[in-house]
Amino acid sequence: MSIYRYWGKAKKDQDAEGADYHLLPYHCLDVAAVGWHLLNPEGELCQSLAQQLDVEPEWLQQWFCFCLMLHDIGKFARGFQNLATGLSVDLVQAKPEIKYDIRHDSLGFALWQKELVKALSDIFPDTKTRLAMQGWMEIVCGHHGTPPHSASTVKTRLIPEEDIPAAEAFVRCLKTEGWLPDLSPLKAIDKHSFKKISWQLAGITVLADWLGSDQDVFEYNSTPDIPLLDYWQLTALPAARDILAKNECRPKAIRPFSSITQQFEFIHQPTPLQAFAETVEIPQLPQLFILEDVTGAGKTEAGMVLVHRLMSAGLAEGLYVGLPTMATANGMYQRLSKSYQALFQGDIKPSLVLAHGASKLSEKFQESVQISEQLQDRSYQKDDQSASAYCNKWLADSRKKALLADVGIGTIDQALLSILPARHQSLRMLGLRNKVLLLDEVHAYDSYMRHLLCVLLQAHAAQSGSVILLSATLPQQFRTELQAAYLHGRGFYAPELRQSQAYPLVTHCCDLGFAETPVNTRDSVKRTVRVERVASEKDAIDIIADAVKEKRCICWIRNSIKDARNIFKKLQKDSRVENNKLTLFHSRFAMIDRQKVEQDVLRRFGKESTIAERSAQVLIATQVVEQSLDLDFDILISDLAPIDLLIQRAGRLQRHIRASRPAPCLYLHTPDPDQVDSEQWLKAVLPCTQGVYSHVGQLWLTAKQLLQKQAFSMPDDARSLIEGVYSKEAQEQIPTPLQQQSDKAEAENSVRKSMGNFNCLNLEAGYCWKSAANSNGWDEDTHIPTRLNEVETVTVVLVAVDQQGNLQPWAKSVNPQHRWPLSQIQLPMHEWEKVQKTLKKCHLSSMEELKNHHRALKYMHILPLDVDMLHLYNPKSGWDIEALNV
Repeated sequence: MSIYRYWGKAKKDQDAEGADYHLLPYHCLDVAAVGWHLLNPEGELCQSLAQQLDVEPEWLQQWFCFCLMLHDIGKFARGFQNLATGLSVDLVQAKPEIKYDIRHDSLGFALWQKELVKALSDIFPDTKTRLAMQGWMEIVCGHHGTPPHSASTVKTRLIPEEDIPAAEAFVRCLKTEGWLPDLSPLKAIDKHSFKKISWQLAGITVLADWLGSDQDVFEYNSTPDIPLLDYWQLTALPAARDILAKNECRPKAIRPFSSITQQFEFIHQPTPLQAFAETVEIPQLPQLFILEDVTGAGKTEAGMVLVHRLMSAGLAEGLYVGLPTMATANGMYQRLSKSYQALFQGDIKPSLVLAHGASKLSEKFQESVQISEQLQDRSYQKDDQSASAYCNKWLADSRKKALLADVGIGTIDQALLSILPARHQSLRMLGLRNKVLLLDEVHAYDSYMRHLLCVLLQAHAAQSGSVILLSATLPQQFRTELQAAYLHGRGFYAPELRQSQAYPLVTHCCDLGFAETPVNTRDSVKRTVRVERVASEKDAIDIIADAVKEKRCICWIRNSIKDARNIFKKLQKDSRVENNKLTLFHSRFAMIDRQKVEQDVLRRFGKESTIAERSAQVLIATQVVEQSLDLDFDILISDLAPIDLLIQRAGRLQRHIRASRPAPCLYLHTPDPDQVDSEQWLKAVLPCTQGVYSHVGQLWLTAKQLLQKQAFSMPDDARSLIEGVYSKEAQEQIPTPLQQQSDKAEAENSVRKSMGNFNCLNLEAGYCWKSAANSNGWDEDTHIPTRLNEVETVTVVLVAVDQQGNLQPWAKSVNPQHRWPLSQIQLPMHEWEKVQKTLKKCHLSSMEELKNHHRALKYMHILPLDVDMLHLYNPKSGWDIEALNV
């Protein structure tokens, strides 16, 4: 049976120019040609993988190229060929009765294991070779982002007397043309070493298949009988070289490091932490740094200095910065977009990608993508247009590709998906390979995410990656877990690690050992904050009124949206507060309105805000102001929260130097820690807080410490405050009435950690279906949780209803392609279920028509805000479910 009678790619639009289909043998060679260039024996990638397998780089290139030629061997099955019929009389005859119920990747793996191995016994004669090949075939057949399933039978999906001989003939042709190398090195490869690098090989496979399927470069060719060697040399290899150049999949030249001013010209006097980063010895080994220092100490810049030095030393080719939220990622993108190019040199521009679910709504990021489409001249000077942030269009069109960029900035979730059974996780892992992983706000994760983070550190260390972690404060136990995870990935089981009580502190570990170095912090961020208890909401409102009278700006950070909204309503009715100077900020706004509120908050309370703009301003907010936003309040009230979060919140209190302000005071709204009469201690004053922070004992310890001292000093008290809440010794002091609830919270944390362990891939098993055996199996990345939400949420699209009853996006005055995404809001499922019961039947047909007209809305919930429903949502105050009963 001729191998040229099977198609590998077919056009969706038969009226488009060019051939209607691409022959299967040619497509297989296209993908292999991309892999051939990716595994250039002179490149670091091939040399590193070959070294781990103890084989020659040239052999690895040739052998894996041969395997890639077999990646789509499942398409020789008639079941697959039936998907596009009538393409040509030259192709195999369609057989509609043959089912295609096993996808071609799993079908190909089964075809190899159950049929071809026997048919090719003269080429692969011994059992050891055939067993060794299984793992490699599993990798290349898993080119669609998940390992192939094992199929019990394949014959019902093909015509054995035609399709099996064609697949066999293809393999024999590859051998005849000289692509099959000597197989003796294959049998000598250590199984553990192979499993370790199988994840990177799987990523190379996915990347090669994506690039090798680009029809603009690999034009469809339906001309049969072109000798495969001719096609390879004259078509596949040149096209592969072009596609790699087009999508800039090559490492960039690194600029030698000299000083911090290369990236940050505004720094004339480095902070102690930054000076340490400039001078610490950098061994020629993968390494972990943990930087702990107070807010405003320049941790980000210090981390970027270490990044530059690691890259300059040849220990990395790029960077990924992971942050806890999209807002923090957006803020970091704005900061580093001005400086990241200083890491590189040469004429080819490095790509900076913004990687999170709403990156397409960032105008700055979209401008950087447009530059890649417009830029013709690759030479550029520092001050011309091309010195702005830049991102190759191909890298920007999918979050799955984002980690392949030279520099990525996004949420931690994008990196965590590399160690979860999410489709295309291997591509993410490949993207992280040979990059520095810089993670900020590390303290901000719960026990589920902390476990995932430890697994990520282990995986990154195993592929010789370096990590830099930034945090204002870390509990010692968590710091130990992070170090142990990284060292385990490097092949060491960490002994009992020393735990310095110093703060600020730099922890540094690598294969050579472990060090903790105390550092000073700059005088301008050293300070003492007085702490005063606020017993009731009435007292807090009086403090706000006094601040307004004195023309001060004040913020009250509440732990729940419900509490924030209730106080906002009370203040709207309070004659002592001007409504036009009162702002409510929380997470339950449509995206368009949240952006407006955030910009307004930054204008009123940001670093550049003037005396007039700040005068008598009042902000009622939730945790959305804890991180990322550079806000500065004269006076701050906070509901009781865990100690590390209160320290973070206090960082917004008199953050910048301004004239004529009283000594900083944190007003802590909390029950009295000396009056614990029952388990209702917290709920009596803060009824909603326990639903957000369930560990009541830790909250009590926080209040007890702060109110006993009536003040805290940074950095002197940082370590004692943290350990005074999170250490085992501290937990023993929790009052008996609160112990049962605290034990329950500890049990919930253990369950979250177990869920993290359950969901993570078994990386030691290698790239195979069984590596996800603990979880529910492989799935799309949108279905694999990187976080465990306490409350199930849904995405709802808000729509306005005009006078004719037509439905329009809530976000109107924006770029048309962004109107629907910017009209979305996240709502708790139980609240949305209440609203659904009140939807008017007259809107149902319009809603269905809207979904049919806009594909992006097809599987989303829609809420028409007509006159009778407008009370549910206000662009100034956001979502208000209580209004449903009005």
